[in-house]
Amino acid sequence: MKYLLSIFVFLLCFVSQAQEINWMSFNEALEAQKKEPKKIFMDVYTDWCGPCKLLDKRTFHNKDVVDYVNKHYYAVKFNGEGTEEIRYNNFTYTNPNHNPNRKGRNSQHFFANALKITGYPSMVFFDENAKLIAPVVGFKTPQQLEIYLKMIQSDDYKKLTTAAAWQKYEKSFVGTFSN
Repeated sequence: MKYLLSIFVFLLCFVSQAQEINWMSFNEALEAQKKEPKKIFMDVYTDWCGPCKLLDKRTFHNKDVVDYVNKHYYAVKFNGEGTEEIRYNNFTYTNPNHNPNRKGRNSQHFFANALKITGYPSMVFFDENAKLIAPVVGFKTPQQLEIYLKMIQSDDYKKLTTAAAWQKYEKSFVGTFSN
């Protein structure tokens, strides 16, 4: 009986850990869009950012978030202070001032700068043609992130042209994501 219980616990842990967002690079997402147009959801993080780590652990491992993002978006992980070369809109973005020996904060990647990233974490949305929609700055719980994921995916954001329209939308939104 103990043996069966051990196997059950192992399988339960394995299944719960196996639920992950299918992260890719931005360049990979742009290539994927050419074959199958989908919006892009980008997590812009840094290695030193505590709220980024919390977002990864608490929000990006939530089953509802994982399922929704994997179904409706190309998910991108992008280090806002990293060295990845990004090819976007006929321009190559790099981080020539990155210092690999530096601990903590580093220079901001030119692509993060072009996206006007003002804080970490930031989640950035792009449409099916890789056109920038909007960044959302700061840690979000699964329930807080849900409204953005669904509003962008459904194109409702296009109708929300005033603060009053956003407030009305936010007030009437009924979420379904669990804790």
